[in-house]
Amino acid sequence: MQTQTWRPREYNQHAQFVSNFGVSVVELLDAQPGERILDLGCGEGALAEQLKEIGTEVIGVDSSPAMIEAARARGIDARVMSGDRLTFKGEFDAVFSNAALHWILNYEDVIQGVYASLKPGGRFVGEFGGAGIIKCIVNAMNEVLSDHPEFGKFVNPWFFPTAEVYAAALTREGFRVVSAETFPRPTPLANGVGTWLRVFADHVISGLRGDQATRFLEQVEELVRADLYTPECGWMADYVRLRFVATKP
Repeated sequence: MQTQTWRPREYNQHAQFVSNFGVSVVELLDAQPGERILDLGCGEGALAEQLKEIGTEVIGVDSSPAMIEAARARGIDARVMSGDRLTFKGEFDAVFSNAALHWILNYEDVIQGVYASLKPGGRFVGEFGGAGIIKCIVNAMNEVLSDHPEFGKFVNPWFFPTAEVYAAALTREGFRVVSAETFPRPTPLANGVGTWLRVFADHVISGLRGDQATRFLEQVEELVRADLYTPECGWMADYVRLRFVATKP
């Protein structure tokens, strides 16, 4: 099994919905001019750019060098750094994260690093995949790979907790949880499940030969078709989001 690789041009072309939905999380953050904000998992910097336009001093971090290069091209102070290895100490008014935390399995290390990064009274606001998200797609991926041992073993790279599990983890680290909830967000996939897999399941596909990749994509799509496709709506991913607000005393 390979590691996930991000390609900014492909991401912007096929995953624009991620930052579009993230706008409401930016609103929840309620950033004020002059605040110092850390965008954890900033990706190509679309939301960090919005925060900068508000008048905040924003720093973006992401583990993908390609994404950081794209964020810097937008004028963002962006740095290659894993979310579970933050090195900041008491310097941010808020830490913001959209659609990134489910990629980091060491979630307790993330929370500890965020807590250390915040000033007293600082807030941690974010949204990521919650329990039940893409269950249909994950089950299909697992089934196809189980049927084809030559493709490799399925290793789930995602952390999709319940709101209760994540709120408890925040509390253990010392945060005061203001809110934490999961909610369904069926998400249109304009270019189909196959394209979604190429963007978000590169960790699987990059380890397959050309013919294997084609078979994997076709078989996963066929398995999920009955649940995720209708002629009226097209392809609709079974997304569930976990949104939270917590503060550091």
